[in-house]
Amino acid sequence: MESVWQPSVARTSHGPHPHGGHRGWAIRGTGSYLPARRVPSGELSRSLGLGPSWIEERTGIRSRHVADPGQASSDLAAAAADRALARAGVAAADIGLIVLGTSTPDELGPSTACRVQALLGAGRAAAFDVSAACTGFVYGLSAAVGWLAGRPDPAPHALVIGVEVYSRFLNSADRATAALFGDGAAAAVIGPVAAPHGIGPVTLGSDGSRAGDVLIPAGGSRVPASAGTVAGHGHTIHMDGRAVRDFITGVFPRLVAGAAEDAGIKPADLALVVPHQPNPRLVASLAGEAGLDPAQLMIAGHDVGNIGAASLPYALDRAVREGRIAPGDLVLLAGFGAGVTWGRALVAWPPPDPHSPDPPAGRP
Repeated sequence: MESVWQPSVARTSHGPHPHGGHRGWAIRGTGSYLPARRVPSGELSRSLGLGPSWIEERTGIRSRHVADPGQASSDLAAAAADRALARAGVAAADIGLIVLGTSTPDELGPSTACRVQALLGAGRAAAFDVSAACTGFVYGLSAAVGWLAGRPDPAPHALVIGVEVYSRFLNSADRATAALFGDGAAAAVIGPVAAPHGIGPVTLGSDGSRAGDVLIPAGGSRVPASAGTVAGHGHTIHMDGRAVRDFITGVFPRLVAGAAEDAGIKPADLALVVPHQPNPRLVASLAGEAGLDPAQLMIAGHDVGNIGAASLPYALDRAVREGRIAPGDLVLLAGFGAGVTWGRALVAWPPPDPHSPDPPAGRP
């Protein structure tokens, strides 16, 4: 099942933008945070009883980061959000909404977004989590843009965050999951922009009949925590690797094709495609099938592994910091994950905000 948010609603419902044209919504700043501890794949391979190059050869992952014992998802998320706010030149007090995507919340309740609100001092912001696994950032982006579109002038900014501390939810003896997942956070500040720049359309989809492909089976209302669930590793990630691979192989080219059709262009005309990358080697291998040149893909998972809802925004932040996006570029964000869920967003990249103290560099 898929739903589409069309940008024309946001760009016309509030009349002219004060700087000319109709108002849309753009990514005004990005930021990311990785825990200090880095675990090379060679070290992890040996701990799993494998050859030192086993993980990197099969996944392309060279290393991943692991949170310190005292770090929770909210701590990583707040650090990433603080960097995004600084880049956007926006104070936490001016944020009206915080949407946070995660599969590894601080606790089952309250929302981790509320913890982040308190850490940032964003006292004016409404805050909630979205549970869409690795598609969480795209789902969060859709929620934020829809919320902003309904606000009266002057609309506040929104903050969309993806964060995971997967290391707390891994069976260290399960090579299918221990080899892939890492910890990290990334965020984006969403603010107004004059057309034709901005975010949209955003398309979301899900297939709940495949919810068992990737899950943490215990700890919820169906299988409450018990001594047996702990002993049986019920609170760790369980994954059907073959089913997940088949899902990725099918969904990624479809997301690219649908986005190109929406925009009336060919995939080759996209300036950059930023995908979720649970297995960087697999995703990169799908470029040709999606009608893309490998150079159009922003692959950043080699150094972080699969960081779930943070994977896509982390790669986007890397692209911004490395100058791979210029004003006017058409950028595709393509997410997919457990649920199963998927989502895509076309972004007509905006010019630098003149109020930003550190506008992102464009390509030469």
